[in-house]
Amino acid sequence: MTLGLDLGTSSIKALLLDGDRTVATASAPLTVQRPRPGWSEQSPQQWWSATTHCLDELATRHPRELAAVCAIGLSGQMHGATLLDANHEVLRPCILWDDGRSGRQCEALEVSAPQLRRVTGNPAMAGFTAPKLMWVRAHEPALFARIAKVLLPKAWLRWKLSGEFAEDMSDASGTLWLDVAARRWSPDMLAACGLDETQMPRLVEGTAPAGVLRREWVDRWGFETAPVLAGGAGDNAAGAVGVGAVRDGDAFLSLGTSGVLWATTAGFAPAADRGVHAFCHAVPGLWHQMGVQLSAAASLGWWARVTGQSEAQLLAELRIATEGPASCWFAPYLAGDRTPHNDSSVRGGFMGLSADTDRRAMTQAVLEGVAYAFRDAKDALASAGTHIRTADLLGGGARSAQWSQILADVLGIPLHQIEDAEHGCALGAARLARAAAGGGDDFAKPRRLRSFEPDRERRRRYEESHRRWQSLYALARQVPAAQTLAA
Repeated sequence: MTLGLDLGTSSIKALLLDGDRTVATASAPLTVQRPRPGWSEQSPQQWWSATTHCLDELATRHPRELAAVCAIGLSGQMHGATLLDANHEVLRPCILWDDGRSGRQCEALEVSAPQLRRVTGNPAMAGFTAPKLMWVRAHEPALFARIAKVLLPKAWLRWKLSGEFAEDMSDASGTLWLDVAARRWSPDMLAACGLDETQMPRLVEGTAPAGVLRREWVDRWGFETAPVLAGGAGDNAAGAVGVGAVRDGDAFLSLGTSGVLWATTAGFAPAADRGVHAFCHAVPGLWHQMGVQLSAAASLGWWARVTGQSEAQLLAELRIATEGPASCWFAPYLAGDRTPHNDSSVRGGFMGLSADTDRRAMTQAVLEGVAYAFRDAKDALASAGTHIRTADLLGGGARSAQWSQILADVLGIPLHQIEDAEHGCALGAARLARAAAGGGDDFAKPRRLRSFEPDRERRRRYEESHRRWQSLYALARQVPAAQTLAA
């Protein structure tokens, strides 16, 4: 029996796994603080409270199964800057992956570290960890001087569980401090941010042991023996393990808060000029490419809040297969864009509204706008030599048949809803735990539940609509946000 813990942006999820059978799940919500426009922060203590809530619930509902757990795997939201002092106390709220305050620091890092893209495989983006530390150094210098450890969110959770400072290769790839080809910290990239390797956790592969659960937690939750903690994975790499995307050419589309189009690669294949991420996989000897958008399912969540309807109510107003395209457009740049534009300051909006536009058309435009952004990411990957022919679907948004069909039509490829798609990251973490405990790394693909084939006529119409929709980015760049980002 293994346990997967997924530290997301909106919740902590826990999953008990027996072989490849999900025994039980638990979750606890998280909230994001936005103290200024463009900022995004969370308290690490909130992560810990949510984690203990999940494990307390599992211990109450499934005490025998939890007691039999031999290993724990961690999945986590990437890029967050969790800063500790010499006494291991948290110095400030964690600056999250969708925080856009460090745009100027990105520009400075590209100039001061010309080796950046060659070594890390990525351009400097405000979501990454390194520019966040440069912002702290510039704006909170007294606090920066006290930093003893810089941890990503799940590495902090590992420390709380085991007392170990360790991070896996996939999550470390999102810091801009990793030599991604060599799978080790880059002294030059750390020095460019005023840091050194002593302030970093040690590096491990995602399938390797990386600590043992502290005795106080063994006793609290009634484990028979102290479970080993696996290296684990960043959320997307954990999702890849969950869906068995562990062979060259495997692909998936994640429709969560953010959106990811993933392709597993046999080697390090950077394409930074197109905003494509090139990271280590959580599985040894593999890498991956990603196209990322910052507001995927978050766009529908925003629209639900604005309209006062639930997401389910909005989707119910649409037919399973829309005639498409909608009569208006939506640019989903609510928190900026990564692939292909690498622009943290651009903002989204509707275009083409008329007196006849109704809520249904605007909901459809939101779904299509996200799909068009995924099409941009697919094209960016193709320009880097990665041609995705089919993909599995992950994330809460993937439960929608309407959205899945729109995505298949816009991307022009078959997409597949799979078993346990909503638990992909926690499932992948539990699978990595099994590998760390000596249970092997045969990460099978889950059962496909339903496939969505692109409709020829809708695909043709969406092809033309996408070309026209692409002009929205240039228009959005010309319209300044109502409130400017902090320097």
